[in-house]
Amino acid sequence: MSYPKRTAALASAAALAGSAVLLAAPAAHADVVDVNYRCQTPIGVKSAVSPIDIKGVRSGSGYKITMSWQKGVSSSPVELGKGAMSPSATIALGGADSGTLPVSGPPNAAAIPANTPIKISDLSGTYTPKKTGKVTFTPGTLIIKALGTTTTCTPANSPQPALTLDVTAAGGSTSSSGGSSSSSGGTSSGTLPQTGPEDSAVALGTLGATVFLAGAAGTLWLTRRGQSVRR
Repeated sequence: MSYPKRTAALASAAALAGSAVLLAAPAAHADVVDVNYRCQTPIGVKSAVSPIDIKGVRSGSGYKITMSWQKGVSSSPVELGKGAMSPSATIALGGADSGTLPVSGPPNAAAIPANTPIKISDLSGTYTPKKTGKVTFTPGTLIIKALGTTTTCTPANSPQPALTLDVTAAGGSTSSSGGSSSSSGGTSSGTLPQTGPEDSAVALGTLGATVFLAGAAGTLWLTRRGQSVRR
């Protein structure tokens, strides 16, 4: 095999090895958690338990966070026509960050019969990391507006986080819990921040490829040098 072909083959092998390490790096941890909602409605207090799922997908310089209900909560004594109910909620941030993330969604796509648990559509919002480290997302307050009334549902059972993301803040800010900034000084405002495990995987893959290629090049050079000396 010629020298250029050997070099190309070695580079391809190193790239594949780096990609395998990168794909193996975990980006997030999610759990479906049961939330016992206590809802203050216009006609009194109602309670309902619903499993909640929260997912995070990269979007621009942050993450699109989606909150999903697997069961309906609260109910209305009268039918809610199509588009009559508008839901919104908050997600509590923990770990390396704090505060709340507002999420919202479209009105009901179909009429909701009277005295029937109200199925909430998926609610979403955009989260931009402010600190580097592990950030948790826990279901918070649910607000249902319908027919000029407002129903407020709050978790009564202190639910566990439904999602944990390992994030890097733009600019490389570190969290008080000991998160570290990236070695490159952080990402620019127009660059999508990488999670910690993925950053490490990229660095490991690049280092492995460099060492692998350097070792191969050195071996070829010594082989050629030996052939020249024998001549």
